[in-house]
Amino acid sequence: MPELPEVEVVRRGLERWTAGRTVASAEVLHPRAVRRHAAGPADFAGRLAGRALEAPRRRGKYLWLPLGGDGGPAEAVLAHLGMSGQLLVGAPDREREKHLRVRLEFTDGGHDLRFVDQRTFGHLMVADVVPDPFGGDAPVPAPIAHIAADPLEGAFDDAAFYRALRRRRTGLKRALLDQSLISGVGNIYADEALWRARLHYARPTETLTRAEAQRVLDAARDVMGAALAVGGTSFDSLYVNVNGESGYFDRSLDAYGRRGEPCRRCGTPIRRDEFMNRSSFSCPTCQRRPRRARD
Repeated sequence: MPELPEVEVVRRGLERWTAGRTVASAEVLHPRAVRRHAAGPADFAGRLAGRALEAPRRRGKYLWLPLGGDGGPAEAVLAHLGMSGQLLVGAPDREREKHLRVRLEFTDGGHDLRFVDQRTFGHLMVADVVPDPFGGDAPVPAPIAHIAADPLEGAFDDAAFYRALRRRRTGLKRALLDQSLISGVGNIYADEALWRARLHYARPTETLTRAEAQRVLDAARDVMGAALAVGGTSFDSLYVNVNGESGYFDRSLDAYGRRGEPCRRCGTPIRRDEFMNRSSFSCPTCQRRPRRARD
């Protein structure tokens, strides 16, 4: 599933190609793609026709395009890419993709916007926006108001994050994956941040010092910033930016997916453990397992 850097790459592409344009029509080709829009596909399409798309925004793994006012409640098109969702722009007369789910045409007749989703785990919806409960300077869609700020946002509070970690009494990686505590960090970047911070994923959060918590945050910011610079991480053709191009941060990963390969710091083979029905990768030497662990 795309994590924060991959979704931010898509957001930046949308900002270039869709901000300020007015929707001429919306076509829903598969109802599952708008299943979270309770009023159904016809209402989804009708709510978009004639509306201007403002600069897209993102929080964690979600992104949204605020809609220009029509005299009603402030709204946005909220998107979650799921496992395989793609938001693509291109010439409106190009061939339709096999897994095309939603298509937006614009009044200027230029590039259209398509939501393509092979596995149909992603979704789009039109949602009301509300003031940000985490202190951001812009409203957020109501369905994701509970999602915490992410570490690349100005609204993120490092001190509050540390206090919440100490109260949580869980394993460190579980805390990093908790989107109500910190958003946007998934399995890949959690492993990478923990490797950089030299901390084991099962470290009990209540034992962390303030300096260690800050080290994890700084490492998460560093690794996600590095991934952003090269277009994110792509392990297959399903994650692409709005132009259909893959990122290549997978070539720079230090821990994730490197089972048995030498640690780039000490040479010890990287270890893979089963974790929450997936995998966790770490260096047994640089990231020693604590005696009292919380898996």
